Amino acid sequence: MADVDRRLLADEDLMQLVSRGDPRAFELIYERHATAAFSLAYRMTGRRGPAEDVVQEAFLSIWRAGARYDHTRGSVRTWVLGVVHHRAIDVLRRNLRHDERRASDEGLEDRFEAPDRTDVAAARRQEAAEIRDALAALPAEQSKVIELAYFGGFSHSEIASMLHTPVGTVKGRIRLGLEKLRGHLGDVMEAPA
Repeated sequence: MADVDRRLLADEDLMQLVSRGDPRAFELIYERHATAAFSLAYRMTGRRGPAEDVVQEAFLSIWRAGARYDHTRGSVRTWVLGVVHHRAIDVLRRNLRHDERRASDEGLEDRFEAPDRTDVAAARRQEAAEIRDALAALPAEQSKVIELAYFGGFSHSEIASMLHTPVGTVKGRIRLGLEKLRGHLGDVMEAPA
């Protein structure tokens, strides 16, 4: 298939070629989604170097696991951003563990309060778990736009562009998802202990 023909293909069709090991199809996927991927990684890590590493790791993973893309679960962009999101979280966790080890090696842990041992931290972890559960219970299209808006920091118009969806639809999905979250979290908060 000629390069010109590949450029006309939809992302979903290119992913089929990627799953068969087609490097030119992968290059086109990268060209189409690398900017949004970097934007998300940068917003999550806060620094250029780690964000570039996240994007590189994510696209390497996509190249190796292209066959795992399932068009019934969302667009290629949504899938790519999901991979980037997970890689960024992995990097943030690695950095946290590294900082904790370094503090331990330097004997600094005795100088800081152990936040994971406080009642406040325990309550925060419980609240975070409840929010994760509530998000997981939402329909995929609602949880995705909420994650992009609130965890990714994207505007409604940026999300609409990423997901190839009208802005009104994005706003509606966020509104419906937040209403369901409020209902679910209200039930959790009101449940007897």
